Amino acid sequence: MTRFDLHTPLAVLQSYLETIGFLDGASERILSMEKPGEGNMNVVLRVRTDHRSFILKQSRPYVQKYQQIEAPLERIAVEREFYRAVQERSINDHLPEILTYAPGDYLLLMEDLGQVEDMTRIYHSRIIDPAALDKLLSIASHIHNASPGVAYPSNIELRQLNHQHIFVLPFREDNGFPLDDLQEGLQALSMPFKKDRVLKKEIDAIGKKYLTTGTVLIHGDYYPGSWMTVDGHVYVIDPEFSFMGFAEFDLGVMGAHCIMASMQPSALQKVMDGYSHQADGRLAGQVAGIEILRRLIGIAQLPLERTLEEKEYLLQIARKLILE
Repeated sequence: MTRFDLHTPLAVLQSYLETIGFLDGASERILSMEKPGEGNMNVVLRVRTDHRSFILKQSRPYVQKYQQIEAPLERIAVEREFYRAVQERSINDHLPEILTYAPGDYLLLMEDLGQVEDMTRIYHSRIIDPAALDKLLSIASHIHNASPGVAYPSNIELRQLNHQHIFVLPFREDNGFPLDDLQEGLQALSMPFKKDRVLKKEIDAIGKKYLTTGTVLIHGDYYPGSWMTVDGHVYVIDPEFSFMGFAEFDLGVMGAHCIMASMQPSALQKVMDGYSHQADGRLAGQVAGIEILRRLIGIAQLPLERTLEEKEYLLQIARKLILE
């Protein structure tokens, strides 16, 4: 496997891309590489040539942001399959185009969407643009309506990793997460939820469902870090967590982040009302509650500036969503 990062000499990348036939002959020269943004799972680089720019995305046997956490290399193949599965005119304008896939090097070359910004800004503004929300729900509907067939990868190794960080580790009393280093008092705030056996039983049941193969293609990480905007246009990226599962997982995750951003429990109902297919509101609510809990007391923290009182309010909303 040939690895690339910001320290790779341009001549080495030039030679590699010529070898796989990607560059426009000897006339196209690489000028620069840069990071297009903060990636979590993979190495992501913007490559500029004298003809164009494109994105190089490559997986590693670990999570790029948390390199002590092992992760399957094959997630890049899942991402490629996702884009192939959802190819249709009505949604292609909201997804990056795959230019080349090099399976032996776990590498995708993709369309450069330009100076896009992710939608994590909603945590600060506490406002979710209704037009953007409608478009994201439309995109989700098209994803869930795709028919990739029985050959779609199970993505079970990445799901097992994700399962631990969503449904298990945040609720262990001895997980070692330094919550007070993030915000003084957060550890004590988390303990009632880690000790609540009734709550943890419901979380465990949803976790088992997450590990079961379902009938609906889902994005698997449908949250503001995967939603990009530029000049009012919405894009969805980073589907490496996708699998054949249940639509309520995407909807619940989406609803959770809308609740955390707006501090309004009714944000979940807006998501469900705007979704064009049938869905189980109770199940989506349970997923939303779990997502809120794990984002507040787990390791995968958000750029969410909230007081302890506000976080306690959100945690109580989450508990109610899971149990009622």
